[in-house]
Amino acid sequence: MRSLFAKILLWFLATVMVAFVGFSIIAVVSYNDPMRMPPMARAFQFQAREASEAYEAGGVAALRWDLGRVREIFQADAMLTDVRGRDLVTGEDRSDLIAAGRRRVFFRWDRSVTARKTPNGRYWFILSIAGENTSEQLLPTGQLWVLMVVVLLCYLLARYLTSPLRALQTALEKFGQGDFSARTGSKRRDELGQLARTFDRMAERIQNLVGAQRRLLLDISHELRSPLARLGVAVELARSGDNRDAALDRIQKEADRLNTLVDELLQVTRAEVDPNALRAQLVRLDDLLAGVVSDCAIEASARGCSLVLQASGPVTISGDPELLRRAAENVIRNAIRYAPEQTTVEVRLEPLGSTARVQVRDYGPGVPEEALDRIFDAFYRVEGDRNRGSGGVGLGLSIARRAVELHKGTLRARNANPGLLLEMDLPAYLVRHAE
Repeated sequence: MRSLFAKILLWFLATVMVAFVGFSIIAVVSYNDPMRMPPMARAFQFQAREASEAYEAGGVAALRWDLGRVREIFQADAMLTDVRGRDLVTGEDRSDLIAAGRRRVFFRWDRSVTARKTPNGRYWFILSIAGENTSEQLLPTGQLWVLMVVVLLCYLLARYLTSPLRALQTALEKFGQGDFSARTGSKRRDELGQLARTFDRMAERIQNLVGAQRRLLLDISHELRSPLARLGVAVELARSGDNRDAALDRIQKEADRLNTLVDELLQVTRAEVDPNALRAQLVRLDDLLAGVVSDCAIEASARGCSLVLQASGPVTISGDPELLRRAAENVIRNAIRYAPEQTTVEVRLEPLGSTARVQVRDYGPGVPEEALDRIFDAFYRVEGDRNRGSGGVGLGLSIARRAVELHKGTLRARNANPGLLLEMDLPAYLVRHAE
């Protein structure tokens, strides 16, 4: 038997049946042996005394009337014999019934017999119950209904215990066939529910790993074609000897572009493949932003714009400092890239209740409303001013959003008219204000 459901169900049923039969036997034994039940023992002794007194007072006729009354009331055959076992009414030998009653043969399928001497010791009083009554006492209708209810409860219990295992088996089969979205979705809080949720977490991570690998391959195959083609052209120009310096400069530019592209692709992959690798520690967010602004100030100056940080006070959060720095740097560099000359890129840090909000605003052309959500997609670029000519490969904001989401935060964009405003919020439970 390989089915856990069948094993559990049969074990419960076997246990219930053994207990049911045992209790039934005990009940029948107690019923057929009046001496085990004081009320019945007293009633038995009373009827035995009544029968003996009726016989001594009125003879056989009085005894027959008394035994008839017992038969009518108790639906059982009652007999009174002398000490040798001779029936005082019919004259038949009842010694076999006396022997059965004395051996406490409490019940047989044909009848149940109890035999005791009368209080004066002169007679034997015998009570014989037909087999039909015995079977009714052994398995009355009420007990049969109870047995049916118990069987149903055992079935429901076995199903309750094995249903999460079947759901897990189904999810495993789908997952093994390539459906990486298969989940158990268990809400149970017991050990089986914990097992199902462990599988769900494992499946989620494997899906992220596989998805990240697929996206990485697609991104690389898509983005490497153009710089590699331009490198090939530059190499041919360098070989021909015409304007070799320009060709070498072109090769250097495309090589740097490839290096930047590969580095950013690896950053994206690391950010989404292993969310559990987050190295959480206390980070002064205001100090981190000050360092990033200082590093990016040179780039802003080269593009003819300025960079300003406004922080209302020190804010300490729990997170991975490298991922947070990368997110802030990518957002700020994105703003610098599209900021017009003689303008200011504003970086603001402020606590809102128990939420830390970082705002980065440029005064550039902004983004069409329909593209606001898509600018966080890998390799997406807005046509017009925000294009390849800006020097980006379309991964900075994608890396930033994924880094923020790893910290259970949000990164969103909206047009500030003029310019684009990016807001990064970190959740309430990560934030505390430094004293």
